Amino acid sequence: MLDLDPLLVTFGMFFSMLILLAIGAPLTWALLTVGVGSAYFLWGPAGLELLATSSFSAMDNFLLVALPMFIFMGLMLQRSGITDDLFDMINKLMGGIPGGLGMGTVIICAIIAAMAGVSGAATVSLGIIALPSMLKRGYDKKLVTGTIMAGGALGFLIPPSVLMIVYAFLARESVGKLFAAGMMPGLMLAVIYMVYIFLFALKNPEKAPTIPLSERLGAVDKIKALKALILPGALITTVLGFIIGGVTSPSEASAIGAAGALVCAAIYRTLNVKMLKEVLMSTTQLMGMLLWITLAAVFFSKIYIGLGAGMLITELVEESSLSPYMVIVAMLATYFILGMFLDDFAIVFITVPLFVPIVQELGFDTVWFAVLFIISMQTAYLTPPFGYNLFYMRSVAPPSITIYDLYKAVIPFIILQVIGLTLVVIYPQIALWLPNLIFGS
Repeated sequence: MLDLDPLLVTFGMFFSMLILLAIGAPLTWALLTVGVGSAYFLWGPAGLELLATSSFSAMDNFLLVALPMFIFMGLMLQRSGITDDLFDMINKLMGGIPGGLGMGTVIICAIIAAMAGVSGAATVSLGIIALPSMLKRGYDKKLVTGTIMAGGALGFLIPPSVLMIVYAFLARESVGKLFAAGMMPGLMLAVIYMVYIFLFALKNPEKAPTIPLSERLGAVDKIKALKALILPGALITTVLGFIIGGVTSPSEASAIGAAGALVCAAIYRTLNVKMLKEVLMSTTQLMGMLLWITLAAVFFSKIYIGLGAGMLITELVEESSLSPYMVIVAMLATYFILGMFLDDFAIVFITVPLFVPIVQELGFDTVWFAVLFIISMQTAYLTPPFGYNLFYMRSVAPPSITIYDLYKAVIPFIILQVIGLTLVVIYPQIALWLPNLIFGS
């Protein structure tokens, strides 16, 4: 290997990658191009063997089987009609409360997050179903779009989260522990959103009106409306219960979830060959993208680690005058900035191999840090200029709602997420209480 300063090579690798991304190269090819070039430059032709070995080690993990299964489960439930019934139920139950439809939308987003495991599912689904209905009832467009985008981002935190599975794979953490750790912070953020919407509606009743008295239901009809929760509730409880309770592995539970989604679609009488083909094709496309990013990013990180730059940065952090908590804050700030420009999977593959050893050296709980990372990714998905949920919403919003409206709409919810992140930093037990209760300290 050439006798070069690891920090200099690190700067060259990341700067080259950012240049390629800036000129429009796909993330996978940016990582592969820089990785192959760096490996050849550092170690000659023999360095390219690392591409084969890193690819094999990345794919030789049974945990990855859970990814296509959970993606299939979410897409199947999304297209079965369950989401429509859930929103109709919320409209009947909470329409008479100030901001009730907004608060109910957050609840539906949390349920879809538990069904789908990805952020875009809830954002797109409710953008199609809830957005027109709420605008028609006189809701403020910024409140509606901000609520749907922020609620959709709960898919990162509320299990079964696909990003959590990828994080667990890279950090060698227990998926069950991460799922348990994400539950309470996810519910906390949902409650924070709902309190904000309720207070907003009290202050601005004309921007979040209640439904007319003639459309409100009695107690008996409200109880009947809850039947829409039976199928998704049973499936979510089964899948998460099996994982957290240790009955099955995440991969086995994902297969149960996929089979259960097929049963739900059959009960709703929406299962047909055409829909099945579309769901399988969408699942294949998403998994193809994820696997290519995985191979390229693991190869990139292996070069980085083999160079010794990871240890060097760890030593620099340990020798700096920053307190351990300030190091954590600096890492979270890095995530926040990266999230403005990079995909969440790119960030997790690039930073986890570097940051997790530092967190361990500083003596912090790595499960707690995983939750901080996931919340940071939630915020990143809402942060301009390239927050993905902004573009998901723009793709389904009417022409009267511009991208600048969406930028303004997410500002209050970004502030709320930063408040939630701060609470988890100050009070780690918000994230650790449930996994400690289930798995022990």
